[in-house]
Amino acid sequence: MSNTGATAPLYEELGLTASEYQMILETLGREPTQVELAMYSVMWSEHCGYKHSRSMLGRFPTEGEKVLQGPGENAGVIDVGDGWAVAFKMESHNHPSAVEPFQGAATGVGGIVRDIIAMGARPIALLDSLRFGSLESPRVQHLFEEAVAGIGGYGNCIGVPTVGGELFFDPSYEGNCLVNAMCIGLLRADQLTSAAAAGVGNPVILFGSRTGRDGIGGASVLASQEFKEGDEEKRPSVQVGDPFTEKLLIEASLELLDKELLVALQDLGAAGLTSSAAEMASLGGMGIELDVAAVPLRESGMEPWEVMISESQERMLAVVTPEKVAAVTEVCEKWGLTATQVGVLIEDSEFVINDGSDEVGRIPVLSLTDDCPKYQPESKKPDYIEASVPSVATVFSSDSVEDELLDLLGSPNIASKRSVWDQYDHMVMTNTTVLPGHDAAVIRLKGTDRGLAMTSDCNSRYVYLDPLKGGMIAVAEAARNVSATGATPAAITDCLNFGNPEKPEIYWQFKNAIEGISQACEAFGVPVVSGNVSFYNESNGAAIYPTPTIGMVGTLDDVTKTCESGFRSDGDRIFLVGDTLSELGGSEYASHVHNIVEGPIPSLDLGVAKATCDMVRSAVSSGVLKSAHDLSEGGLAIAVAESCVNGAIGAKIDLSSSGQELSIVESLFSETQSRFLVSTSQSDGDGFLKLAEEFGIRVAEIGEVGGDAMQIGSAVELPLDVVCNTYQQGIQKWIQKT
Repeated sequence: MSNTGATAPLYEELGLTASEYQMILETLGREPTQVELAMYSVMWSEHCGYKHSRSMLGRFPTEGEKVLQGPGENAGVIDVGDGWAVAFKMESHNHPSAVEPFQGAATGVGGIVRDIIAMGARPIALLDSLRFGSLESPRVQHLFEEAVAGIGGYGNCIGVPTVGGELFFDPSYEGNCLVNAMCIGLLRADQLTSAAAAGVGNPVILFGSRTGRDGIGGASVLASQEFKEGDEEKRPSVQVGDPFTEKLLIEASLELLDKELLVALQDLGAAGLTSSAAEMASLGGMGIELDVAAVPLRESGMEPWEVMISESQERMLAVVTPEKVAAVTEVCEKWGLTATQVGVLIEDSEFVINDGSDEVGRIPVLSLTDDCPKYQPESKKPDYIEASVPSVATVFSSDSVEDELLDLLGSPNIASKRSVWDQYDHMVMTNTTVLPGHDAAVIRLKGTDRGLAMTSDCNSRYVYLDPLKGGMIAVAEAARNVSATGATPAAITDCLNFGNPEKPEIYWQFKNAIEGISQACEAFGVPVVSGNVSFYNESNGAAIYPTPTIGMVGTLDDVTKTCESGFRSDGDRIFLVGDTLSELGGSEYASHVHNIVEGPIPSLDLGVAKATCDMVRSAVSSGVLKSAHDLSEGGLAIAVAESCVNGAIGAKIDLSSSGQELSIVESLFSETQSRFLVSTSQSDGDGFLKLAEEFGIRVAEIGEVGGDAMQIGSAVELPLDVVCNTYQQGIQKWIQKT
C-alpha cells in the first residue's frame, strides 16, 4: 500500500467505489492514510456494512414477549423460563469455504461460537446448513468432504455438539458453495452481556491468539465480490483456525464474566480489530484509541494496516476498569492465553490508531459504522418466473412408481445424511435427547425439566421459483419441524444467501423473500432476533438459488414429552394430517426424476399452517402421538419411507381412505404444505381424531405400522431392508459413481 494516501486503483482493489472514496475524502477533509483506507474498505464492505440490505432488514418483526436482545448485538437472546435464556445466531462462511473448504468451514464454526460467547452464554449446540453443486463432480465431492471434515474437526475439539442441520445439492451451487453455521448458547437471563463500550479511560484488552496475516482482505474482497476465474489464488485470505485455543477462549471468557471482571466483550471476526473496536465504541457512544505496536504478533514485519484488518481467529476484545486489569490478565494466563492492553476508551467519538508514539489514523467512529453507505438498488422481476408459472399444470405419469420412489429415496437431497453426522460428536455434554436424522434436534437444559428444539430449513428451489411464497414456506417448514418434536416455535435467526444485489433480478428475489419471511414470522408469532446477509454468491456471472436459510429455536416445558419421526410398534395407527393437492411444481420429484425445475410451487395458507402446527404440538404434549414427521421434500412417499427407516419397522398404507381424488404420482410425491405423518396406539387414535376436529384440521387414517415391508396400496411393496439400504447408502453410492 502507498505510504502517502490512496490512488484510484488501490481503493478499487480494496473493493471501494469512486463515489465511496469521495465520501471518505469529504468525511476526513483529506486523503486517508494507508491504515484509514484499509479500515474503511473492510467496514464499508458488503460483508460488514450491509449496505445493500439494511433498508430491507427493518421489515422483519424483531420484538416479542420473550426477546431479551434483538438484532444489533453479536447474537439474539430469548427468555426460556426459570431464569434461563438462550443466545443464538447463524452466519455464513461461503466464500472462504469455496476457496479453502476445510479451514473456511472450521473458522465459520469458530466465529459463530465466539458470537455466542460475547453474549455471556456457554455454547451448547451447533447446526450447519450446507449447499454444494452436483455430487457427480469431483470438485464438489472435495468441497463437500473437506467442509464436513472442517466442521467436525472444529466442533468436536471444542466440545460443542453438532446436533442438526441440512444438506442440499444442486448445480446452482457448483461454483459457489454455501456453508452456514448456527450456534446456540445458554446463560442466566440476568447475566446478559453487551459489546457496548463504557467508561472514559477504561483499558481495552485483547486476549486469545496472537495476530498474523491470515484473513487479511477476507471481508472486503473475498466475501464481498463475485467469484471469477483464478479466485483460487485468494487462498491466503482464508483464516486458519485453532479449535484447542478456542476451547481455552470459551472457558476464559466465561470465567471473566462470571467473576464480573468485564465492562464489555466483543469477538474478533470479519475485519478483525477494526470492526470489533469500532462496533464496541459505536454501541456505547464512545471513542477509542488503539496502539498497533502493543498487539501481540506471530509474524514479524506486519504493517499497522495489516494488524488492524487481520482476521486471525480465536481472539476477543474486552473493556475493563483499571483496577481489574491484573485480575483479567491472571485469568487469561491461567488458561494459557495472552492478554494485552492495546488501547483505552476516550471521550471524543473518534477512532485513533497509533503505532507507538506515531499517530497513523484518526477516524470518526460513526463514519465506520452508522454512516456506512446505504443503497437501494433497482428491482426487477426475472423473466424466468413468468415463463415457468404454467409449466407443471399437467400431472406427471409413471410406468413404475416403485422404481421412481427408490430413485428418489437414494438421491443426494433425500438420502440419509448419517455419513455426515457420524463425523460430528452430537452427544458431548450428554444433553441431546432427539438425535440428528429427525425433524429437529432436541437438547435438555440440565438442572431443569426444560428443553430446546432447533432446526435449519430452506427449500431454495421454491425461493428461486417464487421468492415471496418460498420465504414463507422456509419459515413454515421450520415451524413444522420444531412442532413435530412437541416444541413451541420461539424465534428465528437467518442467513440470507443471494447473488449480486446490484443486479435488479437478484435484488427483486431478496426483497420478496424478506417480505415472505416477515409475513410468515408474523403469522407464527416468532420474531427475528439475529442473522446475517451474504451477497455476491455468484461464480462467473451465475448466481446461486436464492437461499434464505431459517434457523428456528423452539421451547419445551417438559423435555420428556417429545416425539420422533420413526414408527414405533406393530398395530399402531397411521394418520395423514392435512389435505393433499396436485402440487408438483418445484418438487424434488419433478427435479430429480424428470429434471424439471418449474412452477407453480405449492400454495401456503399461513393460518392453516399455524393451526396444524398447534394441533400436532398439542397432541405430542398430551402423549397421544407415538411418532410425528412433517411432509416436505419428496412428499408422502418419502415421509413414510423415512418413518419406516427411523423406526426399523414396516408399514401398510391405504390411500383410498384419504377421500381425495388424485393420481398415484400426485398422492405420493406432491409437496403440499402444512402436512404431517403421525402414528398413535390403537387406543389413542380416536382421541387424536377428536383433537384434530377441535382444531378444525382435516385428518385421514391411512394405514397401520408393522411387518417387514413398506406397502402403499398396489403401487408400492418394498422389503424394509431394501428401503433402508437405499436410503442409508444413497450419498456414498453417488460419490462412488464418479
